[in-house]
Amino acid sequence: MRRFGAGALHWLDGLPRLVTELMDEWGCTVEGRGPHGQTSVVFRCRRADGTPAILKISPDPALIGAEGRVLALWASTDRVPKVYAVDTERGGILLEAIEPGFTIAELGTVPPMEQISSLITELHSIPLSDAQRQELHPLISRVNFLFDLWERARVEGPAADLVPAPFMHHGHALARTLAWEEENAVPLHGELHPGNILDGGVRRGLVAIDPRGCLGDPAYDAIDWAVWQTESLAEIEERCMVLAAGIGVPHQRLFRWCVAFAPIFATALANRGRADTVAFKVAMELCAA
Repeated sequence: MRRFGAGALHWLDGLPRLVTELMDEWGCTVEGRGPHGQTSVVFRCRRADGTPAILKISPDPALIGAEGRVLALWASTDRVPKVYAVDTERGGILLEAIEPGFTIAELGTVPPMEQISSLITELHSIPLSDAQRQELHPLISRVNFLFDLWERARVEGPAADLVPAPFMHHGHALARTLAWEEENAVPLHGELHPGNILDGGVRRGLVAIDPRGCLGDPAYDAIDWAVWQTESLAEIEERCMVLAAGIGVPHQRLFRWCVAFAPIFATALANRGRADTVAFKVAMELCAA
């Protein structure tokens, strides 16, 4: 409802029929529900040959179509799930199930930053044709979307009294400035936070899911990892040093991205009732850094 409005209720009414249709066409059986996000409903299923798979369906077919195209860009790597089928008209996508498949957020343990930078570097290093580059939205579009979304969340939630509006405005201005970097533009995942990276075990390592593909500054994909579960600005700066060295960007640039997004982190924490945590304190300090 928050993401798509009242039309999502009508879509949900037709969801059982839609799932049945897609499963019949793709020769799969549903085995249970998966963890849902704000843009899709997820089911665990099994293909006719017995292999496990993931079905995602969204009220926004264009979003699913874009996800399928972006995942196809990285098909030559082992860093994203394989795409078995996509229905761009009905908004369904059938994906490889990654085992054991827990997200880093669910596991709750911060991986070594060298592993994160290795994943990011591999995603950024794929060759792109001119047509593929033109298909990816510029990073500035993603930045504007996120800050507009989180400014509404700030105004409408507890964060209105805890995160001053100038912090969000200044963060947005800084992020826009950083996003205009086009000289070293690479294919970005666009939403590479701990909830969108799976533990693929010894064989697969870290696997990225749910991309919001765009083209821009390579430092952008490392923001969440420089900040997640940190307890001081010094720890953020230390992580920036390691991550930046791994992905080949100036560490000061990555730190500035963290400062720009700090009001978004603070707003998310405040609206989830976590304004009394160390994480919120660090986010507010980062806003003013």
